[in-house]
Amino acid sequence: MDLGLTGRTVIVTGASGGIGRHIATGFAAEGADVVLTYRANRSDAEQVAKEIGDRALLVPYAMDDPDAAGALVEAALAWTGRIDVLVNNAVHWGSTGGPVDRPFEAVPDADWLATLRHNAEGALRLSRAVAPVLRDRRWGRLVHISSNLAVDGMAGSEYYAAAKAALHGFSRSAAFSLGRDGDILSNVVMPGLTRTDTNAAIADEYGHHFSALAPIGRLLGAAEVAGPVVYLGSAANTGITGQVISVTGGV
Repeated sequence: MDLGLTGRTVIVTGASGGIGRHIATGFAAEGADVVLTYRANRSDAEQVAKEIGDRALLVPYAMDDPDAAGALVEAALAWTGRIDVLVNNAVHWGSTGGPVDRPFEAVPDADWLATLRHNAEGALRLSRAVAPVLRDRRWGRLVHISSNLAVDGMAGSEYYAAAKAALHGFSRSAAFSLGRDGDILSNVVMPGLTRTDTNAAIADEYGHHFSALAPIGRLLGAAEVAGPVVYLGSAANTGITGQVISVTGGV
């Protein structure tokens, strides 16, 4: 199937590893020019860019920097003159790097507010920066990467889950707004616990629980999540918008 991505410009945030790495290489394999963002790990991002070749552009991007979204959009436009797809994949895990083993009311204000603001505001701010470009071209795709924690929950993940759930509401309403101005679609992909090259310890600790619940009896790999993201961000997707697509192996 021709996904209609040749020559299109795709921004993938958080593309230096994990699911983001596979999303970026997946779009590149379909002929897209890919803007890869990273926060601190430039060396890993360079490796992804090396895999892609001259159709990759590296741009530093920090979700918590109010000026970063505009700078990223300017860099992409200066490179190819266009933006067609935005994948909001970057994530802020908080100071603990995952679920916290304490009551949610005991989490310091600085920690839980940062988790909410960086994850929700970061994605929304970048979507706002990209939207005028998509409206002018009357074509575009937004794909926001969420988490099954937004609907299934887990003790210790209250604020991260809340931030990801915010993407669901934003994307649904944005689909109506953007759809009035052209072939512009907005969707959420909601992975479960996914085995990646950066989360081996977490996958080993919790994987057996989710594998036991899954009809396929295993965790998905990052490439298996990236495939649906690439499809939703492509021209082959002509009618899926305003949806939350669960990619969890059936959990």
